[in-house]
Amino acid sequence: MKRLMLIVLALCTSPLSAHEPASFPAASPEIRYIGRTAVSDEGVSFDWSGCTMVCRFTGRTLALRVSDTRKNYYNLTVDGHDAGVVVVTGRDTLITLAANLPRGEHLLRMQKRTEAEQGCTTIHAVLLDKDGRLLPAPAAPGRHIEFIGNSLTCGYGTEGLSPDEPFKAETENCDKSFSCIIARYFGADYTLISHSGQGAARNYGDKNTASTLTMVQRIGRTFDLREAPAWDFAKAPFRPDLVVINLGTNDFSTLPHPSREEFRTAYLQILATLREAYGDRTPILCVAPRVEEPAFTYIREICLEAPYPNLGFAAVLPGYCNDSSDLGSSAHPNYAGQRKMAMLLIPYVSTLTGWEAPMQAIK
Repeated sequence: MKRLMLIVLALCTSPLSAHEPASFPAASPEIRYIGRTAVSDEGVSFDWSGCTMVCRFTGRTLALRVSDTRKNYYNLTVDGHDAGVVVVTGRDTLITLAANLPRGEHLLRMQKRTEAEQGCTTIHAVLLDKDGRLLPAPAAPGRHIEFIGNSLTCGYGTEGLSPDEPFKAETENCDKSFSCIIARYFGADYTLISHSGQGAARNYGDKNTASTLTMVQRIGRTFDLREAPAWDFAKAPFRPDLVVINLGTNDFSTLPHPSREEFRTAYLQILATLREAYGDRTPILCVAPRVEEPAFTYIREICLEAPYPNLGFAAVLPGYCNDSSDLGSSAHPNYAGQRKMAMLLIPYVSTLTGWEAPMQAIK
């Protein structure tokens, strides 16, 4: 696992403070956010895995005024280079993300690697050197994939060292999940609507055959852990070119299983929400998980019989990875296992979208 880089400074001791830093609101138009966010007087808030802030700036230092309801971990890159992992916690703290940079233009990217149960982040402001300024952020790449799923999509345990290792927030890294790997391969932005333990009809370990809160309800939320506000699909700053659904593992991994009709009804509700939001032209790839049966049969039947066009079907069956070196925390796929899953699904993505699938490394 990467060494954690944690720099949480009080405003009065920041290297910026002596130079009367320039402060820019988090919702400044020059800052681009990827994922579902909400803007308020407090700033820009989000809790889903993979939510990302991207900005270009001049100056030698960049800091954030930021708050978090719990404790989240972020992947940081500066000028295209890995700059470590940043921890965000506490109320209205100042975190220095980049310092002592050479003069000129710089690009910073900060990606939420942990899921919503680790907390909700609010960015209040971006602070630069006194003479620093924000520049227009890089344009969106023109491709966007929305992934809907569970712990596999979240990157649960991708940096764990063995299948017996318990889950730790520090080892969850969505950037090493099959979802982000596929998005990188195709040069696409992504949205991760994912929550560990979630099913379509039944969540992991529920004593009932159907749960009261599943991805059926979460898919329409701005925040994973808040019922309101609802996500306004029509006003969203992005519209996916493809949706990938990877649900069913938690529905059937423990007893009691949902009935065929319970699972079918829930899955069709998810498809109906997506079709209402994005129309019939957006392809949807439905992935059957490696629990195999009955999820394989149920999802395949739905794809064949559902009254919606542009549905693709793929399956991740047992044997796609080994059960030792390809597994991380709590027997979830580690980075190696997630890469193998991505390699299985890339041809389906290419076929559904028409995007070329070049011969290149999967990373």
